[in-house]
Amino acid sequence: MSQPTADYFARLARLVAIDDAGKRPIRTIVEAFSGAEMATIPVGTAADLEVAVARAREAQKDWAARKPADRAKVLFDFAALVNKNADSLMDIAQAETGKARIYAQEEVLDVALSARHYANVAPGLLADKKVKGILPGATDVRVRYQPKGVIGVISPWNYPLTLAVSDAVAALAAGNAVVIKPDSQTPYCALACAELLYEAGLPKELFAVVPGPGSVVGQAIVAQTDYVMFTGSSATGATLAEQAGRRLIGFSAELGGKNPLIVTANANIDRIVSGVARACYSNSGQLCISIERIYVEESVADEFTEKFAAYVSNMNLAATYDFTADMGSLASASQSETVDKHVTDAVAKGATLQAGGKRRVDLGPFFYEPTVLTGVTEGMDCYADETFGPVVAIYPVANVEEAIARANDTEYGLNASVFAGSSSEAQKIAERLRAGTVNINEGYASAWGSTAAPMGGMGISGVGRRHGEEGLYKYTEPQTIAEQRFIGLDGIRGVPKSVFLKATPKLMESLKYLPGR
Repeated sequence: MSQPTADYFARLARLVAIDDAGKRPIRTIVEAFSGAEMATIPVGTAADLEVAVARAREAQKDWAARKPADRAKVLFDFAALVNKNADSLMDIAQAETGKARIYAQEEVLDVALSARHYANVAPGLLADKKVKGILPGATDVRVRYQPKGVIGVISPWNYPLTLAVSDAVAALAAGNAVVIKPDSQTPYCALACAELLYEAGLPKELFAVVPGPGSVVGQAIVAQTDYVMFTGSSATGATLAEQAGRRLIGFSAELGGKNPLIVTANANIDRIVSGVARACYSNSGQLCISIERIYVEESVADEFTEKFAAYVSNMNLAATYDFTADMGSLASASQSETVDKHVTDAVAKGATLQAGGKRRVDLGPFFYEPTVLTGVTEGMDCYADETFGPVVAIYPVANVEEAIARANDTEYGLNASVFAGSSSEAQKIAERLRAGTVNINEGYASAWGSTAAPMGGMGISGVGRRHGEEGLYKYTEPQTIAEQRFIGLDGIRGVPKSVFLKATPKLMESLKYLPGR
């Protein structure tokens, strides 16, 4: 458990889908804990992307011709290899992002779970399905699912293992090829997973990793692939959706969130503070589904604030490749700057620091304390804008009705959380929240880890879903094949056409008495 070696980086670098990579410009990759250079990566171009897509398109033909069960075998083997190589995958995730090891482990577990889930369910979901025809017995109809072709994935830096590969495994299971542009800060996580996919038996051309700037390689993905999966900001997502729309190709995205958490008056405060803290500070708050707003009923607001702030103040920040840290570093100088700007602005305009609020350069260049604010009001940067860092604001509310109204008072709608005194109360609250996922007694992992259920956002938090059946079918083109037998829709042999046409309305009306019509 340590920073990956130079030999490991060199081995992975050979897997980039760039011809003559040694002749290309390079980008420096830093260890987030220290800010020190630890590797370089060749920078791809639009031409490199075009070559990768062409090769993927050719290889995809044979892959699509394989039975879904054969494709699933590769994903089963990949999941096993992910678990076998968990330590090295956690090392690379920590090195590139600075996250605590517990959250690097979440990534590894999610990749393996997603691969195994789609390996299990894809053969059944992709099987041809018989459906009712216009004339029962005379019209035979089946629906089949064809792959779209080449899927373009543009993945972010905050969860660079899971958001590179967990979307890709569904696309691969459906018979597609994948060309991925990882974030420029974190290319080696995608390459580490690519290495294991190839070892599991996936032809290299079917999962091509092309590092490079979004303005170049990302734009080429939107211009050349058959479907785009993006994870990132709402603003960038809107631009990419518009570009995909011009080509009339499919587009799916998980975007930003300003996620709320509700604490009711009868919740057990002592029991919930650790879970609420995890909801807010997982991955140092650099998680689209982490909590940034907490609404607490007034009768317990002071108690909750005091106990929550005390818990947060005692969290262990550390630059360590083991499980001793509660929270790690932010991923970059720009992230640290944004967090500090939001906190400084809030305090200057009257908010109160209950915990944290300082950079910790003694631990590393990008460390920032987990921060709790009260008294946050409209006009402060962190009130409605996503911070995407370890900052949460607590808002006392008169009752649950106000909590629900304020939780829903946002353009976002990605994730929400409820901590209440009873399951029935929490369920009723959850059903009224406008969010793609709602977790009860948990911040995000219950919904995220339930790979059979769809995951995604409402409002400006996303388009489409990952996970569940939706996460597979979005990578397919449903095709209906209908065969007419015995009775033609233009008449019956031996029956005058005029007689048949007059009888047709009565015939169609009589079908309503058949089961399922």
